[in-house]
Amino acid sequence: MTAPTATAPGSPEQHVGVGVLLQSLWVLARRRLRAAARVVRPIAWVLIGTAAVLWLLALLYGWVELFTAAVVLTAALGASLFFLIGRTAYDVGLDLNRTRVVVGERAVGALTLSNPSQRSILPSRVVLPVGHGRGSFSVKRLAPGESVEELFAIPTQRRGILKVGPVSVVRGDPLGLFERVHSTDEPVDLYVHPRTTLFDGQSLGFLRDLEGMPTADLAPDDVSFHALREYQPGDDLRHVHWRSSARTGTVMVRQYEQTRRSHFVVGLSRSPHDYRDADEFELAVSVAGSIGLRGVADSMQVELFTQGRSVQASTGKRLLDTLSGIRFSRGRRSLVDLAGAIAADVADATVVVLVVGRATDAASLRAAVGRLPYGARTLVVRAATGRTPELQRIADTDVVTVGALEDLPRTLRRVLA
Repeated sequence: MTAPTATAPGSPEQHVGVGVLLQSLWVLARRRLRAAARVVRPIAWVLIGTAAVLWLLALLYGWVELFTAAVVLTAALGASLFFLIGRTAYDVGLDLNRTRVVVGERAVGALTLSNPSQRSILPSRVVLPVGHGRGSFSVKRLAPGESVEELFAIPTQRRGILKVGPVSVVRGDPLGLFERVHSTDEPVDLYVHPRTTLFDGQSLGFLRDLEGMPTADLAPDDVSFHALREYQPGDDLRHVHWRSSARTGTVMVRQYEQTRRSHFVVGLSRSPHDYRDADEFELAVSVAGSIGLRGVADSMQVELFTQGRSVQASTGKRLLDTLSGIRFSRGRRSLVDLAGAIAADVADATVVVLVVGRATDAASLRAAVGRLPYGARTLVVRAATGRTPELQRIADTDVVTVGALEDLPRTLRRVLA
């Protein structure tokens, strides 16, 4: 058995161990300094610097006035630090009544704070961030096991996705010099959906059959019967029409029209050059949402396209959630580029609706319509706030102009009747 050897003083191994220890202490000290610096507010840094200058001048020149001012500032800073002492170990519960509201509605929620410890928690302040704003609640002293509930309402003036939370418990002094913040939970997304309008019945007027819309293409096996033709080698014998074969003396098989599932595409332009102002863009988003919801209600395969993005809107909730986060694009992709992306990705589209603003000229509309998938039924809806509804045609496409969301069902009914 070999006895362990001791490390000689000054050996390289000892120097490495001391270096690692010093580095660990430096990392720990730096973390503590950063944590301490986070509790100091900007006004406190100013007062700390002022107190240091006053102490220096008082010691250099011996002025009693400077000495008195330095003592007062130092005492105020020291007294304010005592307000940071205490635990803030709340159990926090954030409950939103609804995580999806329509713009203009209020989202109501409740914030529950309880003290799970065996000691009382001193009064504190709770901050609840909501989007770019925040709400503040004053919490009283909570005894062990005690809880308190605060109700709040979030007004929604604009469409968007708001992050509610995380809830922060703030412990600070009355002068606002020091503040200790403790975040307690994860934020919750609040979807503010655009306003939409519902259509009565088949307001879009698009034909459908059992499996989809029939096309001019013929197929040997489908649902929509077309005609009879002579048997050719390789045809499926299950489609032989025996009565006609017996009557004509020639083997006849059934021919079908090829059908496809209705693929409904809504193309919403996000280019700021297609709109006069932000209100016009909001109207366009509402129009796209209303038309998409009608397609979902008609059991169509709905897909939303914007510049640089496409979403399979399998449900109305997913469609509206996506529209909640739609903003103007920062790139240079135009309406024509959007139409080209639709043609490239959804070549088998049966219905395509483009939604734009009144700033789009006729030449751009004509070029965009020309790039849409061949054979698809196309429609363009122009959002123009305050305008009287009107109808015009560009190439073989109807172009509808609506001035308000309420005009959409009546105007589309005139076009698609």
